[in-house]
Amino acid sequence: MAQVEATTERVVAADAETVFDTLADYSGAREKLMPQHFSEYEVREGGDGEGTLVHWKLQATSKRVRDCLLEVTEPSDSELVEKDRNSSMVTVWRVTPAGEGSSRVVVTTTWQGAGGIGGFFEKTFAPKGLGRIYDALLANLATEVEK
Repeated sequence: MAQVEATTERVVAADAETVFDTLADYSGAREKLMPQHFSEYEVREGGDGEGTLVHWKLQATSKRVRDCLLEVTEPSDSELVEKDRNSSMVTVWRVTPAGEGSSRVVVTTTWQGAGGIGGFFEKTFAPKGLGRIYDALLANLATEVEK
């Protein structure tokens, strides 16, 4: 099994604190940012950053649906980490200043992929597919915070 990694980034025309607070708002803003690939969204504990437990289903392809139960931590003022209790998947959101009134959002998801030929295809194609999903989420984030 090899580690699979997908990274996407976007510069948003809003300050880093606003962007981070919007991403960390699981009980409000976050659900509105999710593209159609996410369903059954439910905050089970907390709702604002550290200590949140949130559930959703991620449909990456027509055949591949992940049932995610994510524990949220904030290891730093600019970083949210979502660890899936149901798999090896970990998503890290980093928000940093990117010039006057702008911020850079980088989202990186890693997980232990399958072995063999299935693992080869997963490592080759899954990062691109997940990248498109997170591109859509980041576009929604930009629309929300650039109002």
